[in-house]
Amino acid sequence: MIQLQNIRKSYGRLTVLHNVSLTVENNEIISIVGPSGAGKTTLLQIAGTLDMPDSGHILYDGTDITGLSDRRLSEFRNRNIGFVFQFHRLLPEFTAQENVALPAMIAGRRRKDAMGRAAELLDLLGLRERLTHRPDQMSGGERQRAAIARALINDPKVVLADEPTGSLDSRNRDEIRDLIRDLRASLNQSFVIVTHDPSISRIADRVVTMADGRIVEDAPDAVADAD
Repeated sequence: MIQLQNIRKSYGRLTVLHNVSLTVENNEIISIVGPSGAGKTTLLQIAGTLDMPDSGHILYDGTDITGLSDRRLSEFRNRNIGFVFQFHRLLPEFTAQENVALPAMIAGRRRKDAMGRAAELLDLLGLRERLTHRPDQMSGGERQRAAIARALINDPKVVLADEPTGSLDSRNRDEIRDLIRDLRASLNQSFVIVTHDPSISRIADRVVTMADGRIVEDAPDAVADAD
């Protein structure tokens, strides 16, 4: 579904990615691990078109999107890619339902339809009683669930997550991990997750290890296979 081909990225004299290639299949969970500074987040941002490579290609379903204009790239990103970050990034002045519905309205969906779908997703993620709550009225785990619902609102091909459990306690971390696993099963979503959390790798189909701007290992997860 997604192909990153020979991705190279530098900032000044610092080369962050050295001709990295990665393929993401449909309905697949990939965990990207490695030490800080390995290039994990940069690779995720390039896969999500939040940043562009200095050289190389980004293909979605065989279509090279590397050369799209900023406007068309923004439209593509909104409709095809969901994002979850370490911190929820919910807008404080909006309710959970409004936060989740916002990307759908940006994509042109009617407010009524977007709000209805947002309510369905929040219900699916166990937040039926939090539709009208603002972020400061929700727990850390609830805010991250709402952020995941927001990532799913436009039925993206893939959800890219950067340390989605990094700011959570162990109970909420385990809940988010299990939620990602269940969403893949129920919605046939692909997830690419940058993480330092070993429990995330246990639900992954593949664990990609990076070091010094390179992929040093790309292998099926032994625990996932055993399960």
